[in-house]
Amino acid sequence: MLYGILAAASALLLTAVLSAAVRVPALRLGIVERRRGRGVPVVGGVAVMAGVGGVACMGEWSGVAPLGSEAGTLVVVGAGLGVLGLIGDVWRLPFVVRTAGVVLAAALVVPYRELGVLGGLLGVLWVVFVVHGFKGMGRSDGVLGVVGAVTAFALSGCAAAEVMDGLAALFSVLAAALTGFLMHNWPPARVVLGTGGALFVGLLLAGGVLHVYAVGYEAGVGAPFALTAVATADAVLVLVSRRRAGREVWRGGPDHLAHRLRRLGLAPPGVVLVLGAAAAGASGVGLGIHMLWTESRTAWWVAGVAGVIVLGMLFVPPGPASRPAPGPASRPTPGATARRPPGARPAPAGARPVAATRSRPRPIPGGRTPDLPLRAQRSRPRAAAAELGRRGWAG
Repeated sequence: MLYGILAAASALLLTAVLSAAVRVPALRLGIVERRRGRGVPVVGGVAVMAGVGGVACMGEWSGVAPLGSEAGTLVVVGAGLGVLGLIGDVWRLPFVVRTAGVVLAAALVVPYRELGVLGGLLGVLWVVFVVHGFKGMGRSDGVLGVVGAVTAFALSGCAAAEVMDGLAALFSVLAAALTGFLMHNWPPARVVLGTGGALFVGLLLAGGVLHVYAVGYEAGVGAPFALTAVATADAVLVLVSRRRAGREVWRGGPDHLAHRLRRLGLAPPGVVLVLGAAAAGASGVGLGIHMLWTESRTAWWVAGVAGVIVLGMLFVPPGPASRPAPGPASRPTPGATARRPPGARPAPAGARPVAATRSRPRPIPGGRTPDLPLRAQRSRPRAAAAELGRRGWAG
């Protein structure tokens, strides 16, 4: 118990310090992402991986809290996938390469002995889908940090109930590390997780859910779905909306849950709070199902609410609002003449009208035109300039 508190506090402080430390080098090297017109470093995943991995390895080395094979495999494979994502942040890896890395990582962490061959293959597909769901939430400030911390905290309780001490300690450390990272990722973010950090967090959560389910499968599939309901809903929304729009599903865009909530008028902190509350509710249901506090069919309520939200969000247009095209009334009619102000006298012969889009300021009656040379202004008769200026005409 004491070690768990010390490990969580160490992970929180270490990640917070490292998040601030990696920001300046990333800005100097140009490892940034444009968000709301400013460059934000995308190396926050390095701080989270270092915080989680450092504390976990210290517990394993000291023998106070051995990770075990499941937690150790998750940390090593997740770190490898995070490095691949960091390389993609710097050099823009193709989607096929990144997806192949996620599939390979999912295949390495799935517990085939408990799930069997067919169950293991389905588990690989599920992990790949959920990892991409968590990755999509990393495109908005603070969202993945809050949702990931809440999910990791609930998953730690599930692992502790199954006496999986290594996984319970790992997810407690992950929740604390994400909390420390939120000190720099709260909107407006000064550093973001990037692809590497999002893939690391997503693989640890999805793989951990699958390991806990493989041991406590008597509770049914309702608990794994409820624990990852927000990420699943976001992934389904993106897939459906992009297919409806005829876009490639692998091309990113501002069409995630957080972006659509912003389109509804919520401020960035409000979006984080709403999605964090949704994750807390769904994770609480998943924890209750796994602990047998409630029946597995309670997850259908979570699925129903998630389905209604996805259907409703499909009617919210993604991306920035398009400017309306000028109507017929705003288009000039060919051959039409400008209407003269009431009371104005007709122009003298040889005068031409001043264009509406002319940037040169109108002459001051009897005075000087600001953008004309002094010699040219003196050459114009003052009386003619005053008369034409009063009528709105330039000679």
